[in-house]
Amino acid sequence: MRDNDQDRLRPRTRLIHTGRPSPALGRRFVNPPLVRGSTVLHPSTADRFAASQEYLDQALIYGIEGTPTHFALEDMVAAIEGGTRCQIVSTGLNALAVALLAYARAGGHLLMPDSVYGPTRSFCERMLKPLGVETEYYPPTESPDAIGAGLRENTIALFIESPGSHSFEMQDVPALARIARAREIPVIMDNTWGIHVFQPFQHGVDVSVQALTKYVGGHSDLLLGAVTVSTEAHWVRIRTAAMLLGAYASADDCWLALRGARTLAVRLDQQMQAGLTLARWFADRPEVARVLHPALPGAPGHAIWRRDYTGAPSLFGVEFHPRIAHEKIIAMVDGLRLFGIGASWGGYESLVLPSLNLKRTHGTAFQGAAVRFHVGLEDTADLLADLTQAFEALA
Repeated sequence: MRDNDQDRLRPRTRLIHTGRPSPALGRRFVNPPLVRGSTVLHPSTADRFAASQEYLDQALIYGIEGTPTHFALEDMVAAIEGGTRCQIVSTGLNALAVALLAYARAGGHLLMPDSVYGPTRSFCERMLKPLGVETEYYPPTESPDAIGAGLRENTIALFIESPGSHSFEMQDVPALARIARAREIPVIMDNTWGIHVFQPFQHGVDVSVQALTKYVGGHSDLLLGAVTVSTEAHWVRIRTAAMLLGAYASADDCWLALRGARTLAVRLDQQMQAGLTLARWFADRPEVARVLHPALPGAPGHAIWRRDYTGAPSLFGVEFHPRIAHEKIIAMVDGLRLFGIGASWGGYESLVLPSLNLKRTHGTAFQGAAVRFHVGLEDTADLLADLTQAFEALA
């Protein structure tokens, strides 16, 4: 399929037809082959030295620059997010590191939401800070103008994560992007929650980071990350940083991610509906103070979600009333039979994780104990029955 044909396809169709062998090849398998390799052989010395100038492209030079398996997945992720180019790396955290280091400089200032993914915060404090980069954390619920007032002459990037990993605050991405762009400051966004349902580059984002470990992989058996960009100028920064850092991903994991992405749309649809069913159940429980699910009417950030998103995944938070003792919350979590206690999400299985030890610069995220839920592909009635029996521990 030609590139201009791809541009006319709707997102669900792109998931099926992007990153597959060209029909021009004639007889072919449906899926691209798995290509592993380190050394690339060249037909001549001249070809070898010509290839060394092509590291910004999908050129076969050495394994670390990628293989046809990597390139197929990069094309797919770029198509999913509506970007121009994509760099695949080994993990979501590796993708965040590549994106931040691409713009980092000594004496620079980074503006980041207080609700940011914990490992991202640790990277800023333990890696960027010793390199001379100051990270300032802003309250994610502040107005775009208030957040924009924190931009400085030496600001290297405005970082956005919407919604927050555990507290699920939604940010006005288009408004923030307009403010940053007026100052010629790049916008980097962790868009893992919004995969397929939020188009970052339509809303002014310059660099989008994905943990493909989650919904794209879909089966809880791989670790993978992606950095997608809006323009060639940003691509030069990201690709150069990735090559200098030796950022790489297993071709086997890329092949698995390609396979997982083919069913991404139907899994997201199913898990979104199941997640909303459970979210409404939580909202009706007297033990619950708030359900933090942006797609749930009445939940914090719902208006932004309704305006900018075409759907939602099945990851959300539940804040319990402060009167519920912490020990009872833990007993409830331990009593669940179908929800595994685990830190990831996006797979086919349901998960639960207490939101403990959240670092905050500006106050606290919750008044009562909070628990994060990921809803998998189990029968929703079975999940509700499991929650009902586990909630007996809160009596």
